[in-house]
Amino acid sequence: MGCTQMTLRQIEIVRAVVRLQTTMAAARHLNMSQPAVSTAIRQIEAQLGFPLFERVNNRLVPLEAATIVHEETEAIFAVHAALLERLQDLRETKFSRLRLLSTPPLGLSVIPHVLEAFTRRHSRLKTYFDIRDLADVMRGVENGKADLGIGLDLGPQPTLQVEALFQRRMVAVCRPDHPLASLKVVTPRDLTEHPFVALEADTRMGAGVRAAFHSARQSFLYRAEVRTCSTACALVEAGLGVSVVDPFSAEHGVHGRLAILPFEPTIPSTVWAFWSNRKPISDTARRFLGEIRLALATPQHESRL
Repeated sequence: MGCTQMTLRQIEIVRAVVRLQTTMAAARHLNMSQPAVSTAIRQIEAQLGFPLFERVNNRLVPLEAATIVHEETEAIFAVHAALLERLQDLRETKFSRLRLLSTPPLGLSVIPHVLEAFTRRHSRLKTYFDIRDLADVMRGVENGKADLGIGLDLGPQPTLQVEALFQRRMVAVCRPDHPLASLKVVTPRDLTEHPFVALEADTRMGAGVRAAFHSARQSFLYRAEVRTCSTACALVEAGLGVSVVDPFSAEHGVHGRLAILPFEPTIPSTVWAFWSNRKPISDTARRFLGEIRLALATPQHESRL
């Protein structure tokens, strides 16, 4: 029987061939000769005892086994790349590094302002920031691509250290000239009389809004369904209907032209910070997290935890 162990270099070769599909392209990427890559693939397949690729017209088409190797080692090489980048930072005597991921509500509102002030005070800080949906943010933190994640309505997670930073409540939004704009409080019954822009049911906020309609014994009907609150706000500003969204997205709409109203029953909207439980949070990320706390504690926000 063959040995099923693979070295990191062998995995790297398989991954390169999976991505590039020719030994010539993989050889250029790996700074190897084409014969050396071909020989390595044959040796790996002999070692494993089963083929990884099908040879078709001078191309290597990945079989299921090669695809599994590529997918299951993605996190390993993400951590490896992060380590190499960190070592490069140290060689260049960089001050530090912050890799940050956020969901749209905070990523399009509070975080850019905090990040600008933070980097201005730390001129040698190297930053990476991206806005993704919650599942992608969690994966990025879990596999080491980000030091810190920020998202709404997360809750405890088995692979993450989490901290609740701040809590507000979801709000109803409409155009300022809409009939709902004159109400002091908006309820599901009020919303059933107007075209509604809904959040997808498989999101936590979307499920919360549907539960509010259910508890009020109101039918949940919608004209449009969207993934994010920022998209819902854009459609509301365009006149497509009304919606219930998180307060951060509402306050930082596309053009800032939304009537924002309390919604009942109350749906909490909690800001969570999270990082990998495999290692302590970095000093830079912890300092940045303190800046986010301060920003959320300013008077325009409310109900700090």
